[in-house]
Amino acid sequence: MDAYSADRSDLHYSDGPPVLIAATSDPALARAVRAVEASGSRIAARLDIGDARSRIEQQVKAASVWIEIDTDGGDRMDDLLESVDRDAADGRYAAVVAVTPELIDPVVARLSSGAIELIVSADDAERSSALAVATSRIGTPMALSDVASDRNADRLRQLSDEVGRIAATLARLSTGPAPAPAHPFQIPSSADAPAVPLETVRNVIRARRLRSRYFQEDLFADPAWDMMLDLLQAEITHLPVPVSSLCIAAAVPATTALRWLKTMVSQGIFVRRPDDHDGRRVFVELAPEASHALRRYFAEVGPAAVI
Repeated sequence: MDAYSADRSDLHYSDGPPVLIAATSDPALARAVRAVEASGSRIAARLDIGDARSRIEQQVKAASVWIEIDTDGGDRMDDLLESVDRDAADGRYAAVVAVTPELIDPVVARLSSGAIELIVSADDAERSSALAVATSRIGTPMALSDVASDRNADRLRQLSDEVGRIAATLARLSTGPAPAPAHPFQIPSSADAPAVPLETVRNVIRARRLRSRYFQEDLFADPAWDMMLDLLQAEITHLPVPVSSLCIAAAVPATTALRWLKTMVSQGIFVRRPDDHDGRRVFVELAPEASHALRRYFAEVGPAAVI
């Protein structure tokens, strides 16, 4: 795949914020180009994944970096992701990483700051939304097209509602009758976590999944709760849960699950743990306080149906 300089005469898309694109294949590059052009941004360079890190380091100014991954780029991909993750966390530029479901684990293993917008098999609306959200974090204006009559308008509104729902859920977790504690699940250190029967948790998970046989699944979408149940089940059985598996347990699109995962980690509800045997994978666990709270919840509910 060829790299194109930012000052080529054939790159005349707009005067919008410059975006550097890196991709693992020509089809991946084409998808990224369409997304960036649709956002009204200017393409500063189109790069092969192996050349991207040095080019980004040389770039004097870029509003955003878009990385499109559809094949495993190995060490060069890992190095690029780690570098971009650090830069995005430092506020040097905004960053979006688009990935296929098969590559969630090796990609997420290199993104630890939570500063990057990660999307999986995303549609046009999700791509536009991801770039807008990423650039908003560093105060970069974007010239987005009018979506009022666009066929993706409904999807964009759904994405906005989804972000609002995450914020509202976390607000409820962080508040209560008393002033909000520093940690949403502050449990006295002397408290013993009640035992929860494995079959109880499995029955709840099974009951939640059965609803989709009779109603549309998105009517009951609650990824935070579904992920918490899956992690509790894994904790009881002493099984590790990689990010890709947790996304499946969330029962929502992978991009939505990853957005929830990032938020739950930032709130201290979930914790990431490196895989000691595979440097390109991380596991997710319940934070100790969250585990205590969830077990106490089950103990208080008792034999009542918890769905």
